[in-house]
Amino acid sequence: MQSLKRFRLVSFVLTACLLLGMLVAPASAQRRYRNPQGGTKKAVKRIGIGTVGGAVVGGLIGGKKGALVGGAAGAAGGTAYHYHKKRQWRRRHRAY
Repeated sequence: MQSLKRFRLVSFVLTACLLLGMLVAPASAQRRYRNPQGGTKKAVKRIGIGTVGGAVVGGLIGGKKGALVGGAAGAAGGTAYHYHKKRQWRRRHRAY
């Protein structure tokens, strides 16, 4: 009877250790870093600056219609710049 109680105790302790071991993250897991260049706020800022800059330059050159065209071109340029910066950070920090 005593050995049966000891067997149950040992099996309970082993089961608890196995369950706790499954909860712990493996030591070889890669750590993922957040891309500081890929945020929505950065995107809005970059595209907004491009739009305003393009609208100002287009307005000085061609009036109202030029401001619209310049704003669209500036927004496209700001979007391209944002995607370039995101990809540049990803390339520099990729895991090998």
